[in-house]
Amino acid sequence: MFEKEFVLEYFKQIQKKIKHERIVKRELDISLGRKPIAIIGPRRVGKTYLLLDIVRGNKDIIYFDLEHSALRNLDHRDVFEIISIFEEYFKVKINKVVLDEVQRIDNWETLIRSLIDTGYMVAISGSSSKLLGKEIATQLRGRAITHLLLPLSFREYLLFKDIHFGRHFSISDKTRAINQLEEFLKWGGYPEIVLYRERKENILKEYFETVLQKDFIERFEVVHTYVAKLIFEFVFQNFSKEISVNKIADFVASRLKKNGKNIVYDYVEKLPESFSVFFVEKFEKSIYKRKLGRKVYICDTGLSTVLQFETDIGKRMENTVFLELLRKTNKRPLLSIYYWKDYQQREVDFVVKEGAKVNQLIQVTYASGKDEIEKREIRALSKASDLLKCKKLLVITWDYENEEKIRNKIIKFTPLWKWLLRDTNFYSKKV
Repeated sequence: MFEKEFVLEYFKQIQKKIKHERIVKRELDISLGRKPIAIIGPRRVGKTYLLLDIVRGNKDIIYFDLEHSALRNLDHRDVFEIISIFEEYFKVKINKVVLDEVQRIDNWETLIRSLIDTGYMVAISGSSSKLLGKEIATQLRGRAITHLLLPLSFREYLLFKDIHFGRHFSISDKTRAINQLEEFLKWGGYPEIVLYRERKENILKEYFETVLQKDFIERFEVVHTYVAKLIFEFVFQNFSKEISVNKIADFVASRLKKNGKNIVYDYVEKLPESFSVFFVEKFEKSIYKRKLGRKVYICDTGLSTVLQFETDIGKRMENTVFLELLRKTNKRPLLSIYYWKDYQQREVDFVVKEGAKVNQLIQVTYASGKDEIEKREIRALSKASDLLKCKKLLVITWDYENEEKIRNKIIKFTPLWKWLLRDTNFYSKKV
């Protein structure tokens, strides 16, 4: 049950917030249609503000923040009644419904289907500790389109700081971009970190503890909490590296003084469901071989900084490239990301595949000159190019740019800052 006056006051405050608060537009472009849209991703990355941006400028839309006390404990009939009250009071016809923290409503999937069947366009978001992407797909039986929202990209990071560059970079522009990139790699892209920089260490520490406790231990009812903490410690120490369950089990065993491989295996497989950790499989035709080798990446490099682990710029660069590639999957759902490694231990960081075709091979190296790029990285790129029949070869560097013909192959060398800012729309965006 709800109080009509309290609910109307809530909607008035939301409209004021949308009108007066600074809402920075994110790159994730959401268009409401016949299928419900679900926004998933790590906690505290700005899902609510993304939804508010959808609401902004649309008179035929209603936004429910189901965490607000005015909207607590609603049932399905209440939602439809509130829509009618909103239409009558604000003299509008509602066509679109946005439900934030949708897991607050019992049997929310039935409500979504009822709204869609009634003719409404719907967008939903849920807490990562309560609502997982695969649960949305399961409960809505393929009727929803899911979009992954990650922490800020480097382009969004600059826009949040109100930093703009023209299309032609001066020497001072380049220096400023590199300085900003160093800060971005160290502290990550959580919006709150940009807005409250003086508290960044405390914020990141709180985020890490919350993800571990709520999105992992509580979400999966983990019994062996100390093992869970050890696994998190291992992963955040070894991001951008190839890992195996055996390695993690050995790490845990060395501290527990006993074997717990079965427990470790179970917990490791649940890690990606928290959206804090992602696994990338080896490019192999055999499913079994793909599962044997996996590299691990984290949702934000800032989380590793606050834990005071090593500051490896090369690892942070590689993790940042992975997240940038992962963002592309929102618009290109057939795009998949692998790494390549042969029996001679030659390795290519990223194999970018779309459908049946390998589109691009990418190496990432912390190099500022050609002489700093290891020959084995180029040999691996060349070998993988032959085997995978891919001619689009890229080496992402720290500050070396060129295009060279090596072993009858054209290889492009691009600095990370320039690769991250390559989006042509970036230069015309204003906050």
